[in-house]
Order: sequence, then C-alpha cells, then structure tokens
Amino acid sequence: MNPSNKVTALKGVGRDLARKLEEMDMLTIADVLEHVPFRYDDFVTGSLTEAIHEDKVKFTGQVQSEALVRYYGKGKNRLTFRLLVEDRYSVTVTMFNRAFYKDQLKLGEEVTVSGKWDLHRMTISATELQFGAIEGELTPVYSLKGDMRMKTFRRVVELAFAECEALEERIPENIRKTYRLLDRMTMLRRLHFPTTRQDLTTARRSYVYEECLYFQLKLQTLRLGKRKGQGLALPLFQQEIDQFIATLPFPLTGAQKRVTDEILADMHRPERMNRLLQGDVGSGKTVVAAIALFAAVRANKQGALMVPTEILAEQHASSLAPLLEPLGIKVGLLTSSVKGKSRLLLLEALRQGKIDVLVGTHALIQDTVVFKDLHLVITDEQHRFGVEQRKRLRAKAEQADVLYMTATPIPRTLAISVFGDMDVSIIDEMPAGRKEIETYWAKPEQIDRVFGFVEKELLLGHQAYVITPLIEESESLDVQNAIELHVLLTERFSTHQVGLMHGRLSSSEKDDVMQAFKENQVQVLVSTTVVEVGVNVPNASIIVIYDAERFGLAQLHQLRGRVGRGATQSFCILIADPSSDTGKERIKTMTETNDGFKLAEKDLELRGAGNFFGTEQSGLPRFILTDPALDIQVMETARNDAVRLLRSDAFWQHPEYAVLRRYIEQQGLLDGERIE
Repeated sequence: MNPSNKVTALKGVGRDLARKLEEMDMLTIADVLEHVPFRYDDFVTGSLTEAIHEDKVKFTGQVQSEALVRYYGKGKNRLTFRLLVEDRYSVTVTMFNRAFYKDQLKLGEEVTVSGKWDLHRMTISATELQFGAIEGELTPVYSLKGDMRMKTFRRVVELAFAECEALEERIPENIRKTYRLLDRMTMLRRLHFPTTRQDLTTARRSYVYEECLYFQLKLQTLRLGKRKGQGLALPLFQQEIDQFIATLPFPLTGAQKRVTDEILADMHRPERMNRLLQGDVGSGKTVVAAIALFAAVRANKQGALMVPTEILAEQHASSLAPLLEPLGIKVGLLTSSVKGKSRLLLLEALRQGKIDVLVGTHALIQDTVVFKDLHLVITDEQHRFGVEQRKRLRAKAEQADVLYMTATPIPRTLAISVFGDMDVSIIDEMPAGRKEIETYWAKPEQIDRVFGFVEKELLLGHQAYVITPLIEESESLDVQNAIELHVLLTERFSTHQVGLMHGRLSSSEKDDVMQAFKENQVQVLVSTTVVEVGVNVPNASIIVIYDAERFGLAQLHQLRGRVGRGATQSFCILIADPSSDTGKERIKTMTETNDGFKLAEKDLELRGAGNFFGTEQSGLPRFILTDPALDIQVMETARNDAVRLLRSDAFWQHPEYAVLRRYIEQQGLLDGERIE
C-alpha cells in the first residue's frame, strides 16, 4: 500500500478513529509511521523474586479471581483482581478507570500486566494490560492528543506497518553505507517495536543523523545563499571612524577592537553580513553597535536597533544619542508608547531620511514604518524575537547587513544548532576597572542578616535591587511576591525611598520608577525580572534575589549583571531553599564563577536544550529525537556533510541526491539555481 494513502485505507480505521488521528495531524499512513515514540517504558521482566520495590515491572500470569470494580468520585473507578505468577505467587493487580476489563477477564486466562511493583503488599499498580504472553522489555510511549488511547494508537501503528512495505529513503545510499545507517523502514520499525536496547540505539542513531542533516542543509543553504548576490559593499570612512572611537568616554578593550574590525570588514564586503555578537553582561556590546551604526550613517545609510522591551529601547536610545547626536546623527525612538502626532512626525522624518538611527521594540517591524535607505539592522537579545519578527525587520532593506547581539552566552553545543547560519564574534574581555561581583548564598532564615548588609551599602550612598519571581500571591507557588515585599521593605528601610517595578505597570509608570532609580531618588528597587536585561545603574552595588532556586542559571546571571557596572565592589545575594537538588547545584555554581559561558554550559547540562531558552523561544530548533547537547558530534558531522554536499557538482546533478534537493526547494530557499 502506498504510504501517501489516507489512514482510512487501513483496515480497522473508521471515520471516528480517522478523526482522532487528524486531530494529531496524521492524515496519511506515512504520518502514522513517522510519529515515533518520545520515550520507552523499560520494564523488568525477570523473576518476581528479583523485582525491586517500586520498580517498573512486567509479569505474565493467569487470572486467579473475578475482577472487582469499585466506583468513587465523579465517574472514577478502580479495578482489582488476583494474578497467579510463575504458577506459585498470587499477586494483586490494581488498575484505575479500567472497569471495561471486568467482563473481559476470564478465570485462568493468560494476561500480561505492566506497572509499578509494591513488594510489601505484593501488588502491581498496572498502567497496561495485554491478553496473552508478551515478549520484549521496551514499551513505546507516544505523545498523543485528544481522547486517543495509547493502546489504540499502537494498534494503528501495527496496522500501518502491516500494510506498508516501504517508504522513500531520505538519506542517499552512499551516505548510509559510510556511517552504517539503517534504511528508513528498518529504522522506523525498530523505533516503534524495539526488542533490545541495541536495536533502539542503532535506530535512534540513524534518525538523529537524518534530523541533523536536514536541519543543516536548510541552515547552510541560508548561510551560503546570504553570501551571494544582493549584498552591498559599504564604503568605510576609516579616518572618521577612528576619530569617532577616539571621542568615546573610555578606550575599547582588545576584544571590542577585534569584533569591531570583524563587523566593519563584513560591512565593506559585497555579501550581506549575517553575524552574531556574543558578549557577557557588561562587556560593552552597545559601544560596538554604536561604531557600526556610525559607519553606516557616514556612508549615507540608515540603521535600526530592535530590542525586546521598552525599558531597554529607551536605555539604548539614551546611551546612543550622546555619542552620535553631537556629530549630527539623529537618533529616534519608536515603541508602542509613541502615539498620535508624535508617532506620525517620527515616521515621516524616518521616511525622509531625517532620522539616521531608529531604536525601538517590535514596533519597528510594523508596515507603517518605512525607511528611506536602511542598511544596518541590529537585533539585541535576538533569541527573544521569533524568526518571523527578525525576518520582517530584515525585509525592510533588501541589501541589509544584519547583526544579532546577545548577552545570554550560548554554549558551543547549542550555538552550532541555533546559530549555525551565522558568523560569530565574541567579546570575551570585560572593561578595565570592573571588579568581579561577589556572590553569596543565604537561606530564608538569614534574611535579617541579608537586609542588615543591604542597609550598610545604602548608608555608603549605594543603591540596591531586590528581585522576586511573581507580582502577586500564587496558589501554586509559595514565593514572596513583589507587592507584599515592597510593603515590607518600605517599613524596613524607612529612612530610604523604596520603589516598585513589575510588568503590569504602564509604560509611563515604569519610566517614572526607573528614572527615579537612575537619579538615586529611589534607593531600593523591588522588582520582578522585568529588569533582567540591559538596565544600567552604575551606583547600584547590591542585588538580592528571592527564591533563586526557581530561576535558571542564565537568568540568574543576567540579573546579577544589573550590579557591578561601576568601579565599586558589588554583591549578589541569592536567597534559596536548599531542599531542591537542582536548585542547590545552580546556586552553588553561581557562587563559584562569574563567567557567563561556563554558566551557560552548566545551565544546559542541568536543564537540557529544550529549556535553555524557555519554551516560547523560537530561535531553538524543534527536534524530535535529537538533543543538541548530547548529539553535538552528530550535528557537527551533519554540518560538514551539508557544506560539502552543497558545494559539490554531484549534489546538484546526480539523481541520488534528488530527495535532498527537493527538500531545499520546498523550503523556499532556492530560485532554481545552485549556490556556491
């Protein structure tokens, strides 16, 4: 049977079951075959006497007693029966909401049950029951939607394999032979029905390479495609650029000079720049961006800087204006707060070229925002924007050079996956005179001592942040909230001004609070993580973070970076419950290093690739079985293979690579011509 046939072609798949499959985006037989398990229950199948308390077990036996059903609650039930195992042990089987088995279980009938073993009570809390003896120890578990049952879907998978003999190969035979990969049908069959761990390992290895190769083909086509055509070699007025750098209030570090040279060299080439600038908190990325923007404007072009929050947009605009406007370069600010006549005047000035550099939030990508001659597009904390948002900003200038900046250090193991289509520049040196922030772990019962220390800093004329995860009380999380904490600290620090900042304030309210803090009219700022990125108050010397175990390492590091921005010694105090093992490991790591890249690697290790950016971040590719942290070698191999293929004559001419070529074309990455 053709795998492209609809699922209704399978015997036993009626209209109702087809509807349930359609809810899971499975319309064809191939869709069913390619929906692989996300994990496997590994049940112990040895002798009952060897089973360990609370292990997952699988036993075959004979039904020894009539099944009893007890109903409770609203529509809930519990089914129990006795099972004779190994012809000598009488075991109680308990199943919840499986009353329908009552009439199916016959005395003496052979069944296999899987579940959690209670050695003390000689009871199995079974999650699955199958009639007859079942071979094999690995039970696939699928991601399902709606009211699709696991058992029903497994039966559909069996039907699909019974009816379908072959699938189109996605990896050419010569590559499969080189790496000893399985053909597609064998690979999928072993993923769905593994009999041994070795079978599963071999199948997963083949699947992961396939995922990585297709991902890298897309990435490298983008990368190589951006290098050709449509670029513009920007004239660089090096003498004026050098004079501008000399006017900066502080000398560039060696790392800033290096990355500036890399960016300017890209802008001078006829290919479009596509570069990621990584720099730890406080390393001076904004100054590098200012130099690049100056170079673009001196070449009679416009520049744009898009950032994720209004606070950060306002801060960047206020940082850039004193550097650029004395030289006749007009800096504009566009956020959702700019409305009415002010907005219309700004947009008209932009269209006429009277604004040279526009700083803003995602408001920049709206259709009404039209540049006269945009050339340099900079996105700060770029992983916070979706792919489509970044694409829409780029689209406002066909020949634009693009620079992405991030203060979130990306581990090498993720950078190759997420940013493999970019050149990467790293600022790995902090400005002179910066002292390393001292980080301490305090337990909740030590809070009085912590605030005693905060008071000492306040008496020295410094300022403090106090960070809490939530705005209001939560029924599900026992955390200190910002509003309650603000009341508490207003009383505690009665001789100082205590401000409150959180995401539910209006833009003008946030501006007022932040401005008061910058001007030292407010000495203690109680805030949620809205201050995580970019806020710059050099006089703030201490940050206290409540419930620190609830944050990831990257976020803790970002928050810690709000202090240590001046010449005085700064401190970060993490208030954390030591009962969480993962939380304990994070806090311990924070007290041991200020190196953002080391912390990023540790964060990846503790949280996994899927959670590194948070579930909403679309910069991270969605893989099915590939783990970028664990499968880095496969990803690197696939990357090298993709580059080699795209640059070879055989790839563009030989029928063997037709499937791979078709995939690239379907992605809309080619206009029918080869890329070099």
